[in-house]
Amino acid sequence: MTRRQLWLRFIAHIDPPLMLGIGLLMLTSLIVLFSADNASFGQPLKQLANITIGLTFMWLVANLPLHYLMRTAIPIYTLGLVLLIGVALFGEISHGARRWLNLGVMTIQPSELMKIGVPLMMAWYFEKHEATLTARNYIVATLLLLVPVGLIARQPDLGTAILISASGFYVLFLAGLSWKVMGGLFVGALASAPFMWGMLHDYQRHRILMLLDPEQDALGKGYHTIQGMIAVGSGGILGKGYLDGTQTHLDFLPERTTDFIFAVYAEEFGLLGNLILIGMYLFVIGRGFIITANASTYFTRLMAGSITLTFATYAFVNMGMVSGILPVVGVPLPLMSYGGTSLLTLLLGFGMLMSIETHKKLNKT
Repeated sequence: MTRRQLWLRFIAHIDPPLMLGIGLLMLTSLIVLFSADNASFGQPLKQLANITIGLTFMWLVANLPLHYLMRTAIPIYTLGLVLLIGVALFGEISHGARRWLNLGVMTIQPSELMKIGVPLMMAWYFEKHEATLTARNYIVATLLLLVPVGLIARQPDLGTAILISASGFYVLFLAGLSWKVMGGLFVGALASAPFMWGMLHDYQRHRILMLLDPEQDALGKGYHTIQGMIAVGSGGILGKGYLDGTQTHLDFLPERTTDFIFAVYAEEFGLLGNLILIGMYLFVIGRGFIITANASTYFTRLMAGSITLTFATYAFVNMGMVSGILPVVGVPLPLMSYGGTSLLTLLLGFGMLMSIETHKKLNKT
């Protein structure tokens, strides 16, 4: 086998348009992290290592045939549930939350696994009952969603719970959940808001109140929101210039390599840079929708749609909280924020998208 044949075989299950969009976002991430880390190569190099690991797993999943992809649903979901129960019983407490599980050789955050496990399990369930879908099936699928979401919300980790709820809701929506039922759920959610407000932790209630008036505690609970809005607004049309963001380099901006990396980018590249960044996200999302529309089976259509819509939700929630239009819920900017676990989860999802796209012809034949 020639080198060219080996190379073609290696990239056979990589979707070029999707890989282009992902690559541009990760390259932008490394550039912005260099500035956010005060012109240091420390975190960019660590993130490069995370990207290398993530891309390796993405490639492995992309090469996984669709029937094997379906077979992973129950094991991944079951493992995730067991680990979440383990967190509830034996998890490590950090900053008032019990989210991590120490396995001896490593410490993991099981909720990240469920970002893939929940929609995968729900899509598998609907595939098995596609021919005879009834209200009972939607109730069972909802329970498959609510059990892990309840365990994660209890940690507490409201941001992850919201994102996993969204990923599961997208599967329900794509599976044909009635608009009347969705309307009823929406009305029910509004009606239960006072009850849910009482169940929130103090810091979660403060975050929502700070969204309405961050100035009431400008140096405390509202600090993140205020500094994020200042950084985004001060960028103007063209930005202050690369490495010249004052909010960033004078240490006013908190969590600038993780949750608030969009504020760093917006301050240095301005409105024009923001439009380019949003364009890159829309390119990836658009490609995901094309893959969803062309999916060859019910399972792959549900899975591809959920992955794409969840990715869009990630980006919207992060940009919204940094810009001051949503509460600060600790959601990273996908493919941009520093972090290994969240990046790995995202790239596993994109690996599934690539598998769905590149195996569809084989599946049809």
